[in-house]
Amino acid sequence: MSALRVAVTGSGGQVGSRVVALLRGLSVPVEIFAVGRARLDVTARDEVHEFVSALRPDWIINCAAYTAVDRAETEPERAYAANAMAVRWLVEAAERSGSRVCHFSTDYVFDGSLGRPYREWDRTNPLGVYGASKLAGEMELRTGLDLCLRSAWVMSASAGNIAATVGRLALSRTEMRFVDDQFGSPTSADDLAAATIRLILSSCSGRFHVVNAGAASWLEVARHLAACVGADPDLVKPAATAEMRERFPAPRPVYSVLEPAALAAGGFEPLRDWHEALAESAAQALEAGAWS
Repeated sequence: MSALRVAVTGSGGQVGSRVVALLRGLSVPVEIFAVGRARLDVTARDEVHEFVSALRPDWIINCAAYTAVDRAETEPERAYAANAMAVRWLVEAAERSGSRVCHFSTDYVFDGSLGRPYREWDRTNPLGVYGASKLAGEMELRTGLDLCLRSAWVMSASAGNIAATVGRLALSRTEMRFVDDQFGSPTSADDLAAATIRLILSSCSGRFHVVNAGAASWLEVARHLAACVGADPDLVKPAATAEMRERFPAPRPVYSVLEPAALAAGGFEPLRDWHEALAESAAQALEAGAWS
């Protein structure tokens, strides 16, 4: 059996690092080519083509992205370069090398006005530059070949994500404010990475919503994480989106819960409830001292 050849861009991030770790633990033969920003600038067409043509992977898992939602409003060129044009270069190179692309997108491609969880086939209408740039990246993918995984509110035991911020502040008994009028799908980076590997090994294509089960406001998420690290959930105070506009100026959907309808239709097991998933992340962080 020939080894599955997989290239992973953005391998130093919270999703990319977990994808690489899971690939290394597979029971099937696999060759992994993991690169971070220092080794590959995905916005540079020549670099991308050289990288892909030299390796000729079966799959390119693109975990590289521009994720600064608020900064994107004043840096649209950077957002589109990383989230849209980089996908074009990867797909272009993949076409020449016979590779397939797995790319990650976001709930921010929706405007939040539907009033029910969004399915993969619902109409998109991003409110801000970040969501628009991610939707542009989706449009670069090839029907029947490439894989687009939309996720949301991704968190982990790693430093540098919102769960780590909440955990650190809660452990120091610091009060914080989170909005109670934005609702979405909290998702574990570990669970997202595991689902990614399952879909690739199943040779799937098309668009999938990959989120943990259940919906929540940011206030609920933050209070749950505080409780998970042994702090008082009441350290987290409610706020309205309008009150936080100065700190977070980019428009955000008020209800961007994702329904994993394609996963269900494809016979894949749903991801576990978000409470359980984030409790596990918090336990991992406490054990490692990552949020101290």
